[in-house]
Amino acid sequence: MGSPGFWEDRRRAEEVTKEVSGEKGWIRSVEEIETGIREIGDLIDLSRESGDDSLGGEIGAMLDAAAARLDDLERRSLLSDEDDPLSAIVTIHSGAGGTDSQDWAETLLRMYLRWIERRGLSGEVLDLQSGEEAGIKGATIEVQGAYAFGYLKAEIGVHRLVRISPFDANHRRHTAFASVYVLPEREDYIEVEVKDADLRVDTFRASGAGGQHVNKTSSAVRITHLPTGIVVQCQTERSQHRNRASAMKVLRARLYDHFKRIESEKQEEKAAKKKGIEFGNQIRSYVLHPYTMVKDHRTGAETSNVDAVLDGGIDVFIDAYLRSRLPAAK
Repeated sequence: MGSPGFWEDRRRAEEVTKEVSGEKGWIRSVEEIETGIREIGDLIDLSRESGDDSLGGEIGAMLDAAAARLDDLERRSLLSDEDDPLSAIVTIHSGAGGTDSQDWAETLLRMYLRWIERRGLSGEVLDLQSGEEAGIKGATIEVQGAYAFGYLKAEIGVHRLVRISPFDANHRRHTAFASVYVLPEREDYIEVEVKDADLRVDTFRASGAGGQHVNKTSSAVRITHLPTGIVVQCQTERSQHRNRASAMKVLRARLYDHFKRIESEKQEEKAAKKKGIEFGNQIRSYVLHPYTMVKDHRTGAETSNVDAVLDGGIDVFIDAYLRSRLPAAK
């Protein structure tokens, strides 16, 4: 990095810098675990020498913290794809199920925002389309942080909810669906040429929550990429300029994914992730009635603690998915 001319090739310099930063992160994580283990050993020795049993609680807490760090390190070791270290763009769309599906889409949005918060990542809602009666029709989240895409790619697919509908006066059981798709965010060095002539930019008034200024000015932006037909929009900012910048960021990521899929030999696998948002295509079911269970249909991972899952506790499913992709697991 200190060699002459290193920064002349900006793209290569950024790639090397990120690679070095990632390696330093690995080293730092290992060193923190080693330090924690030494401190635990010192406390155990102190407890034995002094006969002070009161240190048991502190030792137990430190062991739990060390185990959590080891789990996180092991989970990160499963991420080896080129795009895994990148930030991510998550889109959620309501599917079959009417108002229940829109309410379900909003629940998924909260679940992912809680997961983002728990992992110490940064999440920003770029677009939010409110439902007619309740919930949302769709949302787009930008997730900034190391390995955000690597983890969240496990969530790509249709999510199914079974419960007693709060919108049914007869209290009948309903099934609702929502889809989740995740893209890697490659920022400025993404190799996709976007020509102004290929874009149609429309502005409109934002809908839903956001304050009087947001709703009374044409600050929302919708961009259509004419050659591919890809449409993105952003309406969460008061500034039309900022909404356009956010929409362009999402568009670049979607175009990158679009062209990557065209060149990829895995067309069948990619197409499977884009199936209809309805029964039979779900990757995971969340059952609240007549029993409580969340089950991932790809890996068989399940838990009866639905509340914890909907509060962002989805690592058990992410872990199982990543492990299922290991060569030894096939």
